[in-house]
Amino acid sequence: MTSSCLLRRTLAALAVTASFCAVSTSAAQSYPERPITVVVGYPAGGSVDLTARLLSEELATQLGQSIVVENAGGAGGTIGAQRVARANPDGYTLLVGSTNEMVIAGMINSAVRYDSAKDFTPIGMIASQPMLLAASKTSGVTSAQEYLDKLKSGEPGQYNFGSSGIGTTLHLAGEMINESTGTKAEHVPYRGVAPLVTDLISGQLNYGVLVLSSGLPQVKGDKIVALGVTEKKRSAVAPDIPSLSETPGFEQVDINVWFGLYGPAKLPEPVVTRLNEALTAVLKSDAFRTKMSESGATLYEPGIDGARFLASETEKYGRLVKLANIEPN
Repeated sequence: MTSSCLLRRTLAALAVTASFCAVSTSAAQSYPERPITVVVGYPAGGSVDLTARLLSEELATQLGQSIVVENAGGAGGTIGAQRVARANPDGYTLLVGSTNEMVIAGMINSAVRYDSAKDFTPIGMIASQPMLLAASKTSGVTSAQEYLDKLKSGEPGQYNFGSSGIGTTLHLAGEMINESTGTKAEHVPYRGVAPLVTDLISGQLNYGVLVLSSGLPQVKGDKIVALGVTEKKRSAVAPDIPSLSETPGFEQVDINVWFGLYGPAKLPEPVVTRLNEALTAVLKSDAFRTKMSESGATLYEPGIDGARFLASETEKYGRLVKLANIEPN
């Protein structure tokens, strides 16, 4: 091949590349031009689903485009997350992800085929919700101090706590409580929160860890006893329930369930900017703030570095997974 032919081919290739980039940039700048799908890795009705639906309603207004929420439940949220990780990075398939599928799942499930730090573009953090350490009415325990006194005076393995399953945020919150207090309540895994609450109400289970929004109706109905929330600050939606960290021995307990908005890796920068601006406006909306507060959640301030946040959470939960002696399955 002559040098002139090679030059012509090189110039032609560069022209095609430039044309493609121009089209891609133009498409990104006019985003969104069609409906957006927000994937939730859980069935309808849970805290992640509720967050996604409330967010999508407000986000659609900000973007001037309709948003469809699709539930792709299964495998602890990882099926939905994997779908978004493999989606075309054009901004039309997004994920409302939570602690479990974005941090914990990859540590305990060898079947997970995505890397949260590499396969997603963090758009912004949405909200967090504390968990609740609760006791049955039959336990005779009415405060975090009484809980601690009973565990310290009991035999090893005498007391236990229930969660929604091995390796869930609820399980690891219980392990953080064990670590902070120097006690060892044995973990009892349930297939979800509903049977856990049923056993707490009946007295079959003395103690349990559950998301605040799941336990608050039972507390208000005087069916279970709230011992404390797992965040450092009291929840605005339940200010009468103390933070566990207010009780000596629980000072190191600070853990929650969080929700963030993600897209596939390599989202065009103009799309990320547009979505981030829309999310920021939603987070500042009084209407959205009120709705999320009613669900037991606290909104994050705009501007959190999503990648740095994810790295910090990965470090924290990695330690807790080791503490719980959970081996990848």
